[in-house]
Amino acid sequence: MTVPALAASPPAGPAPTVELSTAVRCAALFGLIAGEQARGVADAQRFPPLAQRGREFFVRTGARLMDAEGLDRAAMQARMQAEVTRIQTESAAAPDARAFVDAAMQPCLTLLDASVP
Repeated sequence: MTVPALAASPPAGPAPTVELSTAVRCAALFGLIAGEQARGVADAQRFPPLAQRGREFFVRTGARLMDAEGLDRAAMQARMQAEVTRIQTESAAAPDARAFVDAAMQPCLTLLDASVP
């Protein structure tokens, strides 16, 4: 019996790994919180300072994203901005925005400690 050949579908591009997707979300969160810390928003001070370590995490994640998905700098920045917008939308829709941010930040802070001591 002959098995008919299947038409090959064009590649859709690499799918991000769960770990990379998580890192992108964390990088966006760190950027948001670092910005609030820099503006003196009292509620953001409950997190460790993120200006330096958060920026380093963001840079490393951006480089990994560019390599993994073949993005140029502009496309990577657009991807990060889309994640920032998504977080802001989710936070605004949450019944308790502070609890939403706390829950989102907990695994991110663990990831930060593991990758940027």
